[in-house]
Amino acid sequence: MSTLLLIILATFIISLISFIGILTLSIKKKILNNILLFLISLSAGVLIGSAFLHLIPESLEQTSYTFLLIIAGFVLFFIIERVLHWQHCHEGKCEVHTFAYMALIGNSIHNFLDGLIIASAFVISSSLGLTTTIAIALHEIPQEIGNFGVLVYGGFKARKAILINFSITLTKVLGGLVGFFLAESLNLSFIPAIAAGGFIYIAASDLIPELRDKPNSIINLIIFLLGISLMYFLKLAGVS
Repeated sequence: MSTLLLIILATFIISLISFIGILTLSIKKKILNNILLFLISLSAGVLIGSAFLHLIPESLEQTSYTFLLIIAGFVLFFIIERVLHWQHCHEGKCEVHTFAYMALIGNSIHNFLDGLIIASAFVISSSLGLTTTIAIALHEIPQEIGNFGVLVYGGFKARKAILINFSITLTKVLGGLVGFFLAESLNLSFIPAIAAGGFIYIAASDLIPELRDKPNSIINLIIFLLGISLMYFLKLAGVS
C-alpha cells in the first residue's frame, strides 16, 4: 500500500472518531464522566509513551537538534492553546458561549497539525506512522467528546454539532496531504521531535491535571501505566 494512501486512510479514520459524540447522548452524565476519566488516563499514558519511546528515539536518528525541537513543539502547542483559547472542556461547560466558535478555530489548526504529524511519521516509516496514528487516535476519543460538549453548550443543536465537528476534523486529511507533498520537496525530519513536544504538552498540561483529586485515582493510575506499556510493547514488537 502506498504511503499516500496510508496517510489518507489514517487521517480519515481518525476523523470518524468525531462521531463518538452520538454515543454520549444516551449515556447518563455520571457514567459518562467516569468513562471519560478512564479514556483520559489511557490517552495520557499513550501520548507520553509515544513521545519518549517512539518519536524522540526516531528524531535522535534524524537530527542533532532533537531536544531544542521538543521544546519548540511544547511551546508551539502552548501558544496555540492560549492565543486561540482552545482547551479541553471535558464536562461540556464553558463560561462564554462564543467559546464554541473559538474552539472550532483552534481545533481546525490542531487537527491540521495532527495530519501533518501523521504524514511526516509515515514518510519516515510505516511502523512509526502506525504508532503515531494510534497515539493520536486514543487522544482524540476524550477530546472529541469534549468538543461535542462545547459545541452543544455553545448553542448548536446536537445533530449540527456532530456534523460541524466532523467537518472540522477533516482538516486532519488536509494536513496529511500537505505533509506528504511537502515531504517530497522539504526535509520534514524535524516533525517527530515537534510532535513529541506537543504530545508531552497535551498529556502534562491538559490530560493529567484532569485526573487529580478524582475518584478511582488508583484505577486511573493503572490505566495511565497501561497506556505507556502499550507503546512499550509496540516498541518491543518492532513497531517504532
